[in-house]
Amino acid sequence: MTTGPTTSGEGPRTSTEHPAAEAGFAATPRGARLARRLAVGWMEEWGHPPVSDASCAVALVVGELAANAVRHGRVPGHEAHLRLRLDTATGLVRVEVADAAAGQRPPAAPPEPLPDGESGRGLLLVDALAVRWGTAGRHPVGKTVWAEVPSGPPDLS
Repeated sequence: MTTGPTTSGEGPRTSTEHPAAEAGFAATPRGARLARRLAVGWMEEWGHPPVSDASCAVALVVGELAANAVRHGRVPGHEAHLRLRLDTATGLVRVEVADAAAGQRPPAAPPEPLPDGESGRGLLLVDALAVRWGTAGRHPVGKTVWAEVPSGPPDLS
């Protein structure tokens, strides 16, 4: 398990490489909270403080996707996986949350929540904060739900 930003290849990062970080987390509510905290920490290392719009947006998206993975994608004996990648060329942070439940995919568009419902708004938040989002298969088993969130310029102060 990696718990900090990593790049592919050896040696110092060049201008063409973009930061990426990934970690596994338990498919439990506590694990989902850990995933959110890790994402905020990585964003801070990439120049986006926890109070920045970019960090808050990524934290919300990670929180929703991790909570969904725990609630709808939990398979006993398998952990979930978080991956963040900052693309400085496009100014997007790609958030990927993977779980082991291949058959349980989110709808293509966020469902309309019930007016008095206490849940069902997570994908609406993801849809509002992300430029785009979707799902992909995960090898050897499961699925990945991903979202691309604008990062804006880092806070260099």
